[in-house]
Amino acid sequence: MQVSNTNNVKVYNLSSGKSLPAWLSDRKKRALQNADSDLKNRIELIQDFEMPIVSNCVRVSEDGQHILAAGIYKPRVRCYDLSQLSMKFERGLDAEVVKLRILSEDYSKVVFMQCDRYVEFHTRFGVHHRLRIPRVGRDLAYHDPSCDLFFVGTSPEIYRFNLEQGRFLKPFTTKAIAMNCCDMNPAHHLLAAGTAEGKVICWDPRTRDQVGELDCALSSVNGQTEILRVPSVTAFKFKDALHFAVGTSTGQILLYDIRSDKPILVKDHRNQLPIKSIHYKADMDLVLSADKKGLKMWNEKTGKPFVTIEPDADINDVCVVPNSGLVLMANEAPKMSIYFTPSLGPAPKWCSFLDNLTEELEENPQSEVYDDYKFVTKSELDGLGLGHLIGSSLLRAYMHGYFMDIRLYHKAKSIADPFAYDNYKKNLIQKKIEEARSNRVKKLKKLPKVNAALALKLQDEGEAKKTAKVKDKKTADGILQDSRFSALFENPDFQVDEESEEYRLAKPLISKQQKRRDKEITASAQTRDEDEVEEMEGRASSDEDSSSDDDKEWLEEMREQRKKIKQERRVKELRRQMDEMTKMYEVDQGEEKKDDHKKTNKLARKSFGERISLSVGRPATGKSAAAVNESTFHLGADEKVQRQIEKDRLHHQERKKLRRSAGSLSKKKYRP
Repeated sequence: MQVSNTNNVKVYNLSSGKSLPAWLSDRKKRALQNADSDLKNRIELIQDFEMPIVSNCVRVSEDGQHILAAGIYKPRVRCYDLSQLSMKFERGLDAEVVKLRILSEDYSKVVFMQCDRYVEFHTRFGVHHRLRIPRVGRDLAYHDPSCDLFFVGTSPEIYRFNLEQGRFLKPFTTKAIAMNCCDMNPAHHLLAAGTAEGKVICWDPRTRDQVGELDCALSSVNGQTEILRVPSVTAFKFKDALHFAVGTSTGQILLYDIRSDKPILVKDHRNQLPIKSIHYKADMDLVLSADKKGLKMWNEKTGKPFVTIEPDADINDVCVVPNSGLVLMANEAPKMSIYFTPSLGPAPKWCSFLDNLTEELEENPQSEVYDDYKFVTKSELDGLGLGHLIGSSLLRAYMHGYFMDIRLYHKAKSIADPFAYDNYKKNLIQKKIEEARSNRVKKLKKLPKVNAALALKLQDEGEAKKTAKVKDKKTADGILQDSRFSALFENPDFQVDEESEEYRLAKPLISKQQKRRDKEITASAQTRDEDEVEEMEGRASSDEDSSSDDDKEWLEEMREQRKKIKQERRVKELRRQMDEMTKMYEVDQGEEKKDDHKKTNKLARKSFGERISLSVGRPATGKSAAAVNESTFHLGADEKVQRQIEKDRLHHQERKKLRRSAGSLSKKKYRP
């Protein structure tokens, strides 16, 4: 939503912002809305209030519950239900719609005038009847008491079609070459038609006679208007029984009293463009006149401008919602424009939330940022020698100063202060010298015995802040000198164990916070340098926010640490089991060795002859001679652990081949 404040009148553009393609799925639309801030903050007052290419005309039903709009391509008409703020139905047509008229209070009876001379009558169920008029039509009007429908176009005749009898009646014949517009007075049912010669012809449907003719061509030409062509009447609108407005092809609006042939007021758009539409705002004495470039609102008594709305696309038709400040526009763009002006009136009942929304915006005004402009005060202008530009289009008055183009500012600055570049060069050289000094051999710092790495880190951070001239009360020197934190660097119980699992899991987050602190210190240093030296480029610089990338990095590091810790726990458990098995085996072997040692000692006390006699008479044990020299080796714990790890690795590879990958699934949560 865009807000413009022209002539102290706020106008809210409710159709501004990006639009999503119709072929996208609901899931992709939600994803785009979450990713794009412009789509997330937009206000879609009426859903799908647009046409494929161009919208030709738009109307609001008499009961104020439906909107009918016609456009191309392909030719179609869309009906919007305002109670649901969405499209009710869409119908395809054979040709482009020139004008449409709603004959009932709701959407149940509508007539469409098409560019191929056909006129279609539609009801709730669809097309009711289709007829063809003799000439190409440009406008139509409906006479309710007699059920007569009048068509004007490229002929001198006004064709009549009676809806009750279902047949054409005798047309009204005029002397005009062609007629561009017509309107029916709701008070006394006088039919008025504007001709290509700049005349207004009035007919009485009761007597079927011409009752008046008004020449508006000469009245629309004054001394300041160049006569390039005869102005024709392109728009006509009755206000009440006595007053009406005429719009010409040269961009003038003439206000008349039916009792006089002289205009009460002549308003010029000053762009030589034909007037497309005219509307009255009777309760405020305002006239709303539109050409293809903009809609102008002005006072009908004095001609003083009230506000001007200039959309991005050319205007084809304008519809003012009754008793409200909402204006609908059909234009040369897919999206139809919706403008809300609180000064014209309140919001309609079906969108009453607009009043609360505009009140909140007025209570919390947002400051505008101009990247291509420089704000200067009057004293700065005088110092630059540009004081004579006050009042010209090069300066935009704002608060206590002016906005001017940044390129003009730099040119004037270089002329007024030719030594600005020399000062910038000196500051740049000084900065390089300071960077070179930082590479010199530094004096050894006195560090405590406990948490020496933490103390060194705090000292380096404090020096960086001093270099960047960051005003921070919670400096590292204050932590080292504060008696409350002395035990942190004196008591061994507070020693940080970098090999512990808790520290390893928290290390990625600590490193992320350290990177953020370094960025803040660097940004503050850059800000200080920019304050000393003017920004040499013509556009404001902006730092990119990479917080999302940092989050991904430290989350990945934390996952890796968790994997490593789990693997180490598994290795430790396997080693513990192997150690227990080894100890049990050694205990069993130790008992056997004690028995053999006792037997050996007894045998050593005996003589050699006794030993031979004992060996000759010893019973066979079942072991061969080769078994006496047999050696047995037991695998160490480390080798078995490696075998177990290799076995687990092969098992995981086999599982990866069998399992189904889930990498294609999105990480975002589903939002209905």
